[in-house]
Amino acid sequence: MLRGRHPATIDAKGRLKIPAAFKALLDEKYGPEFYVTSLDGQYVRIYPFAEWQKIEDKLAAIPSMNEAKMKLLDRTNYWGQQARMDSQGRILVPSQLRESAAARGEVAVMGYLTYLDVWSPERFREHLENNPITLEDRKALSELDI
Repeated sequence: MLRGRHPATIDAKGRLKIPAAFKALLDEKYGPEFYVTSLDGQYVRIYPFAEWQKIEDKLAAIPSMNEAKMKLLDRTNYWGQQARMDSQGRILVPSQLRESAAARGEVAVMGYLTYLDVWSPERFREHLENNPITLEDRKALSELDI
């Protein structure tokens, strides 16, 4: 599983150097193919392509006019591109997404079990402050036995 937060850098050409703690697992379990996208352009989401294909398979089974499906596809297609990790462990982040997410220089790369999110550290701290864990969240987690 991909977990934890690791600092990384996006270079001047827009390539994210995958932190070593994530790279070993990605190499072993998934290989070099990825889907780089976002739901809102505020951050970068990187799916190992095998994990992205699982999502696509589920979406393909939903009727084509389903509004939630269309909203998700609108966003993940608008921000998304397939990418390949190079021999030095770098993945190109699309320029439009890189600009929208303020993803340049030092970034925070966080593991969310089957995908990675890349945030500007300042933007992520703001995100945490604006989205505290509520009593309803605690109840929902408790009901999931977490």
